[in-house]
Amino acid sequence: MTLLAAREIVSRAVARDVAAVRARLGIIAPRVGGARIWLHAASNGELASARPVIDRLIADGRHMLITVNTDSAVALGQSWGLAQTQVMLAPVDLPGPTRRVMRRWQITAHITLEADLWPVRILNTPGPVLVLGGRLTERSAKGWARFAVLVRRVLAQVRFLSAQDAGSATRFAALGLAPEARGPVVDLKALYSPPEGAPDVGLSRAFPRHDTWLAASTHDGDEAAVLAAHRAALATRPGLKLILAPRHPKRADAVAELIAAAGFTCARRSSGDDPAGAQVYLADTLGEMHLWYALAGVTFVAGSWTDRGGHTPYEPAAFGSAILHGADIANFRAAYARLAEQGAARLVADASGLAEALNALSAPDVQVQLGQAGQRALHQDTDIDGLMQAILAVLDA
Repeated sequence: MTLLAAREIVSRAVARDVAAVRARLGIIAPRVGGARIWLHAASNGELASARPVIDRLIADGRHMLITVNTDSAVALGQSWGLAQTQVMLAPVDLPGPTRRVMRRWQITAHITLEADLWPVRILNTPGPVLVLGGRLTERSAKGWARFAVLVRRVLAQVRFLSAQDAGSATRFAALGLAPEARGPVVDLKALYSPPEGAPDVGLSRAFPRHDTWLAASTHDGDEAAVLAAHRAALATRPGLKLILAPRHPKRADAVAELIAAAGFTCARRSSGDDPAGAQVYLADTLGEMHLWYALAGVTFVAGSWTDRGGHTPYEPAAFGSAILHGADIANFRAAYARLAEQGAARLVADASGLAEALNALSAPDVQVQLGQAGQRALHQDTDIDGLMQAILAVLDA
């Protein structure tokens, strides 16, 4: 690397850091004026789940500020190229940064998703506050109860809350959510629809669906077990292909080292490597998960072995990919309960269990049956039109 190239890399990194600090302090000014709705999503999954609502609001002529907590979610939101919308990191939940955002961006309402209820933000919103897909676990509810006065003040500002599941709805009500603010139970992630774009011919040829499995959204601690399972399954299915998609692409170098240490050849999506001859394909990019679900006959939903609560089963189900998962599924308990009731997913406790499941699902028709069962189990008769009518009624009141 030349000195000039190194300086350019450092300069860009500094510029990103400065922009992040400015966003966190609420001192970024909008490019154009006008009133906006402030929608907040924690990270990629929450932001993607809100896409149908965001699209409807834009179609209704609303201008929006979208904030998120991670750089990867900023990149995802910006990649959509939405009109009338700007995406940036969320300000810290302190009076100064919050009020700057409210003032500079002319905020008229605030929509927040799932469990990201920030007191200062909610209490300072000049217009209605809405919570979509509100999630409140028993453990969180007990913690909130210790701050009963503050929680009641915060919930008093919420004009509309659509809980993710019946248990969350009950817990919000017990903590003081007004009856008139209680909306229908709606899991936004059930509204997921695959984005446009299919795998290109090269990818489709490299990854025959019935001989390809995906480890989706892996974390530190997942990959070693995934690679061990792949090695064990290869003894029975020598043509089996693995697509390994880390939750955070910035970990890609470390994951590549694990793959090499395990003795596998590796191709990386970010480098444009040819996947045809590689034993493991490292999907280390953002915004392309739909490609990997489309290619994989079987998906192991990661984050379910490592005390992270698991990740969404809705996206692999939308593609008819047979679902495997670990025991830690707290983030999507209701969805996985429906899958379990209908025998539409398989619980795997460790690498050995994962390898056994991969071998048991070697036949294409077995994969298809389990994938279709997952689609049926997670189908939700959510009326997006009815939900949007309720949202717009609150915004326009």
